[in-house]
Order: sequence, then C-alpha cells, then structure tokens
Amino acid sequence: MAKHTTAREKRKNRIRRKLSGTAARPRLTVYKSLKHMYAQLVDDTTGQTLLSVGTTSKSLKGDVSEDDKTAAAKKVGAALAKAAIAKGIEAVVFDRNGFDYHGRVEAVAAAARDAGLKF
Repeated sequence: MAKHTTAREKRKNRIRRKLSGTAARPRLTVYKSLKHMYAQLVDDTTGQTLLSVGTTSKSLKGDVSEDDKTAAAKKVGAALAKAAIAKGIEAVVFDRNGFDYHGRVEAVAAAARDAGLKF
C-alpha cells in the first residue's frame, strides 16, 4: 500500500534537491511541532549533525517555559547561533524544511542572523 505524501513533504523534497550543507557551510534546518521548535546544523557530505538546539534542550527548557511560541523560537535561534560561533561556524545554508518562511520559522532565522550567523 502506498504512503500518502503530504504537501509539506513535497515542498521539503523540492527544497532539499537544491540545498546541501558542507563542513564549512552546514545546513541549518528547522522543524516545528505544535508545541516545540527545533533547529540543527547538518553536514550533508558526511551525514552528521554538528549541533542541535530545541525548546526541549536542557539548556533552554527552563528558559522558554513561560514564553509564547514565537519568543521561544527566537531563543532557539539565538542559542544555536551562539553555539555555532563557539564551534567556529559562521556561515550556514538555511533550510526551512517545507514550512512557510513565516512566524516561528522566520523568528529562528532572524534571531540566528542577529546573533552573528551569515546566511
């Protein structure tokens, strides 16, 4: 039986055909669920996740509990950028993962840019 492919999965595949992350410029991919926001840096040449941050991460969990979802997404973007710069990563390729570049996805990107990452 064939699995139904959602519209977001189709957009995701279309975007991923054009994007690829390297060790020098990894792919910053975001995922949003109904309650939480996740972001990670991926090196597609080796298939490794270099860094990941989410609202469920130990470093942010207590910090985002009272925030609304957009404010929590901004904190995820800022925390990811801070950790990436500490690892020596300054430039990334942004992957919106099939989501609209609006709301929480845009908040993560804007906070990461403000914290010093270059897209």
